[in-house]
Amino acid sequence: MLNIVSQPSSRKVFCDGVSRRRMLQIGALGAFGLNLQGLVRAEQNTHLHPAARSKKSVILVWMHGGPSQLDTFDMKPGAPAEYRGAFTPIASSLPGLDICELLPEHAKVMDKCSVIRSFSHGNGDHWAAAHWMLTGRLGPNGSNRMAHYPSMGAVASRLLGPTLPGSLANVNMNDGGFGYHGGAWLGVNTNPFRYGDFSYGNEAGQLPTGDHKSFSLVDGLSEGRVIDRVSLRTQLDSLKKQIDHHRLFDQMDAVDQQAMDLVLSGRVRKAFDVSEEAPSLRERYGTGWGEQALLARRLVEAGVRYVSLNTGYFDDHGNIESALKDKLPRHDKCVGVLIQDLADRGLLDDTLVVVAGEFGHTPRINGNAGRDHWPQAQSILLAGGGYRHGQVIGSTNDKAEYPTSRKIGVEDFCAIVYHAMGLKTDDSIMDLSGRPTHLVPGGEVPPELL
Repeated sequence: MLNIVSQPSSRKVFCDGVSRRRMLQIGALGAFGLNLQGLVRAEQNTHLHPAARSKKSVILVWMHGGPSQLDTFDMKPGAPAEYRGAFTPIASSLPGLDICELLPEHAKVMDKCSVIRSFSHGNGDHWAAAHWMLTGRLGPNGSNRMAHYPSMGAVASRLLGPTLPGSLANVNMNDGGFGYHGGAWLGVNTNPFRYGDFSYGNEAGQLPTGDHKSFSLVDGLSEGRVIDRVSLRTQLDSLKKQIDHHRLFDQMDAVDQQAMDLVLSGRVRKAFDVSEEAPSLRERYGTGWGEQALLARRLVEAGVRYVSLNTGYFDDHGNIESALKDKLPRHDKCVGVLIQDLADRGLLDDTLVVVAGEFGHTPRINGNAGRDHWPQAQSILLAGGGYRHGQVIGSTNDKAEYPTSRKIGVEDFCAIVYHAMGLKTDDSIMDLSGRPTHLVPGGEVPPELL
């Protein structure tokens, strides 16, 4: 696991004048007692699935708290006012699909997308639903919140690794999902590299965070000194190699080289520095979540297999109109511009962009001018990933209360994500008892997407 610490800590200083926090800031190069190569080694040694050779990746945009279907992609302008809400539909690039007026960037790219309007699962507990959606399994709930199963990103890290050597397999921005983006019993080496603001959740994860500055060398350790020390270590290791008949140290050297690449000049380090992008493109994305979406695209280009980005807390039990006027325009730039940017660069077919939360929200607006939990219906957005798009899958009744055709469930959702990376629901990982267990108990990719 990449040991980068961003939480406040005491200012203990070692005898050489380097603070404890600065020494822990970067995990790299076993010669110095740090362990970035632990993450690289884990990924190098577990690429057993044939799909590990593919360049397929996933960007999950997670709407923590659950998006309202009636205020996004399943608007019901003919419903009574207490159902339809405050916003007006606008036409999109997909003929016949009108979406919320707060999503103009989405409207431009809907011909490249599929909307599943008939997603439904029936569990209104935040923790239970988030864990189910992100891992494919039930287990936790509001009273017992610890992760019971590894996330889809962690499974991808274990079975596939990064799409390019020397990269990271799994990156999470802003958490969301109550820490369920982690590896659970699959091991800390499958936990994501974490970045951003973690105001909500993570009781189960307890993972470190960082950004491109975290890849800088600790105080007093120049690149020259790193190379000198590695040179010394190489000489010492040459003695060990003479008696190592299993080539263990050769393998360690390969791992150390990848760790050095990440620290000194690696593509991942560069990917985190979005200032390299043209100002005009950065302006299109905007700041905050938009800039993080740009980072997600750069990470995919740099070889990261699975990126998850949380765009806020959408559990608006009160004053939903003002809340969405603040959040949806920022979320709109994040997702809409990302999809177009991936398409412009020829990356969309190999990159699944999927936008979802743990459940939808009540069709009827409550007495606090908000919407409550409603797992019976949610709209999910898909783009890219090698799927067939430009369609709406399923439907709901006239108040968006429940599916009336083509119901899609949690296991189907996970099947869609796994299939985009070349995995199948009946692929296996070893559980805590050492027995093989399927990635998901069931589910299938909707044939409309294939």
